[in-house]
Amino acid sequence: MKEGFRLKETFVWITADEKKYIEIAKEAIKQRRKELEGFVRWHPYFLVTLESYRIEERDKIPAIVIRMIESAGKFGIGPMSAVAGTLAEFAVEAMRDAGATHAMVDNGGDVALISDREVLVGIYAGESPFSNRIALKINPSSSLLGICTSSGTVGHSISFGTADAATVISNSASLSDAAATALCNSVTDARSIPKAFHLIKHAEGIAGALIIYKDKLATWGKIPEIARL
Repeated sequence: MKEGFRLKETFVWITADEKKYIEIAKEAIKQRRKELEGFVRWHPYFLVTLESYRIEERDKIPAIVIRMIESAGKFGIGPMSAVAGTLAEFAVEAMRDAGATHAMVDNGGDVALISDREVLVGIYAGESPFSNRIALKINPSSSLLGICTSSGTVGHSISFGTADAATVISNSASLSDAAATALCNSVTDARSIPKAFHLIKHAEGIAGALIIYKDKLATWGKIPEIARL
């Protein structure tokens, strides 16, 4: 079953075999958002910085904040670049820990999942001819997977690039979200694509990535099979 859930700025689609797991995901999102909001209340710079955020006394900082900082810090960008993927990841972890074997959370195109069956994850790329025409075919796996997409032409998020879609696949939705932002920021034209991939290669855990720029599609690393829709 699949259910939409909205909490303030967060709107997610939650997929699981049983209603109880969807409720667990909702509670995880509520709790993690509450922790994040509490931190931001006293550290407003965290919300707006576009650079790496330094922290001290880690034992007093919520886990969601630490994860966002660590993921974004690998690419020298602000921690809010990882917020959607990080929330999705915590929700899927909560479902998995409760016994779910098929659990997926899509937070505005930033997806965290585990699955006991094949899953298709579509890619929206604005006005590109590839938009809604292709999907990544994800094989069954009990290991968490993060598939996150950033765009310089779609949505209201801050982006310094012009890619229609920059998608990163890794073992963490938090990491994939930050990496997708960095990847998209680096695409200014077709010639910049190879260099953009180079900027995320160093991060351990990233399996592969793809970039859609107008009528061009480029891939790097090990990505799932691309299926036509």
